[in-house]
Amino acid sequence: MNLFDKDNRFNLANIVTFSNISLGIVAMYFIQEGNFTIAIILAWIAGAFDILDGKIARKYNLSCEFGVQLDSFADFISFVVMPSFLLFYALDKHNNLELLIAGAVFIYYIISGLRRLIEFNLKSEAGTVTKYFEGVPTPLGAILLWVLYLLYSYDIVSNFYMILLLVVAIAYLLNSKVKIPHP
Repeated sequence: MNLFDKDNRFNLANIVTFSNISLGIVAMYFIQEGNFTIAIILAWIAGAFDILDGKIARKYNLSCEFGVQLDSFADFISFVVMPSFLLFYALDKHNNLELLIAGAVFIYYIISGLRRLIEFNLKSEAGTVTKYFEGVPTPLGAILLWVLYLLYSYDIVSNFYMILLLVVAIAYLLNSKVKIPHP
């Protein structure tokens, strides 16, 4: 097995991406166990892997369509689903109505994140990606959800509905026309 063969599904860049996915999944386990600290640490390591896989792919000429799709799947798990789980589980839901409302808001966020990733892939396949992201990239969306988690956890913003309203706003921004410079 050649780690530097772009046609190898388990080349070095893809192994780093698979590690990102694994960390996102393990973080979700810790979230549902109530251990948010470990989950957040794993999420930040996943974020480092997201940066590292691209650098490795470019340095060793390992970029390929499989890797592009795999990276989006990793972004979906680690930067859309996992931070949604974190904030959903952190929110105090006092009754079934609040549980239902929170569930609907986070499903909207997850669908918005998935749509954003698919739209990005379609544009990059067509060669229309520019030096700007159109809409908030999913890693930035994840950071914004983590900020909301911190604001809620430290009672800076303790209103359940205000947090949900901000989640809806971030979800909307994922697919907006806002231009964010591409690093």
